[in-house]
Amino acid sequence: MCRLFGLISAPRATRATFWLLDAPDSLDEQSHQNPDGTGLGYFDSRGQPEVFRQPIAAWQDRQFAAQARHTRSTAFVAHVRHASTGEIAVPNTHPFERSGRLFAHNGVIEGLDVLERHLGAAAMADIGGATDSERLFALVDREIDNAGGDVTRGITTAVRWVAGALPLYSINLLLATATDLWALRYPDTNRLYLLRRPAGGQHGDRALHHADATGATRVHAPDLTVAPAVVVASEPMDEHPGWRTLASGELLHVGAHGEVTSTIVLPDPPAHPLALTDLRPAAAASQHTL
Repeated sequence: MCRLFGLISAPRATRATFWLLDAPDSLDEQSHQNPDGTGLGYFDSRGQPEVFRQPIAAWQDRQFAAQARHTRSTAFVAHVRHASTGEIAVPNTHPFERSGRLFAHNGVIEGLDVLERHLGAAAMADIGGATDSERLFALVDREIDNAGGDVTRGITTAVRWVAGALPLYSINLLLATATDLWALRYPDTNRLYLLRRPAGGQHGDRALHHADATGATRVHAPDLTVAPAVVVASEPMDEHPGWRTLASGELLHVGAHGEVTSTIVLPDPPAHPLALTDLRPAAAASQHTL
């Protein structure tokens, strides 16, 4: 199953190195089972998105490791891919960027011909790859524009249309700007987790440390002494007790100063649900959890 990762510490910039490389279940570690592409999206000092994407496994990619070690940003979106739709190539590698926003998706949507007609020729002209994910992002982006820039309303409109019109297995997604992060889990086929870490951790004055089973500290993240962080991921990445599962249909929004709100925007099951047995072999293999 593709793995999603999002972190936001806005308005402060921080590093995501711990979760990307050093945590017990880091994205680097998860890429051993998801080897078909690696992507890291972040925002520069002007709030402009930057995307690093390679169609190889993160654990094999020295450039990914360097980016993960040194990049500072107010928000990150990262993804390791187990291909379900489209060849193993850069245009099909997440995250995607549109309109100053970063997007990544885990799941399977079918009926892409219907979705493409719904998007129209102009929107399709801007799509560079073959994935259901990039087409979903194009729909979300269009609905945000139709909502006057209201991201929550745009995501809600888009996913409600998908849930009612298309066969789907999962549309778990992350969307980030330089100041905000949104996450959706739907339906309950693939899990998505939230971790809220206050500045300094539970005691208010500590960096993030990780100790292995022998008690030896092997990771130290001093940025998080002064920067609160909210993390969303496809699975808990360390032993922190604060990880919680998003509910099916829950749309989470982390605002510019760390405020977290959530709404059930899809209370009902999909109109055309897909089971693993309904999927093409490659798509079914991509959705198996370990």
